[in-house]
Amino acid sequence: MGNLRYFSGPMITFASRITLARLLLVPVFAVLAIYYGISIEENHPEEWLRWAAIATFVAAAASDGLDGFIARRFNQRSHFGAIIDPIADKALLLTAIITLSLVDWGPDGWSIPLWFAALVIVRDCTILGGIALLHFLHHPVRIAPHWTGKVCTFTQMVAIGWVMLKAHPLSPIYPVAVAALFTIWSGVDYIREGLRQLGESGSS
Repeated sequence: MGNLRYFSGPMITFASRITLARLLLVPVFAVLAIYYGISIEENHPEEWLRWAAIATFVAAAASDGLDGFIARRFNQRSHFGAIIDPIADKALLLTAIITLSLVDWGPDGWSIPLWFAALVIVRDCTILGGIALLHFLHHPVRIAPHWTGKVCTFTQMVAIGWVMLKAHPLSPIYPVAVAALFTIWSGVDYIREGLRQLGESGSS
């Protein structure tokens, strides 16, 4: 009966609709960013494309806080929202990092290095693989936010913003290097936490 009460509300709450809207903004951002990069290559930069991409990214990022506030304030937490929210967050970050590593926003080399995009992908795949392994071993997964993970997300956002806002004259490699440090650090912390949880059950 407890489960029936849990799912008795609407399947998609207003907060979840905002999350879905964020997910839909991800390809819009990617298209705008790519077309701006093309205009750079053709030596006819269309600055409105850059600002439209920035506005789309900011709106999507801001909606993360908005849907969370609405879910808490109006008791709209749901199983669907708990699943779709981190997916939308990760889709936005990964799309921005990958797109800005493949597209040069000018001047030459003004982009996120490919090695950083690869590092972020490997880190996220490793964490997902660890969660899948715990599920396979029928081990309850307890994912608690850690400060390194929050700093990792913040520094990645700074690196993305640095490229999009063209914060000259400092090269993007500096904020990217800081983000890379916390990407590795947080990844190691999550792996250690997964191993600790696995050890609690006596699994080998």
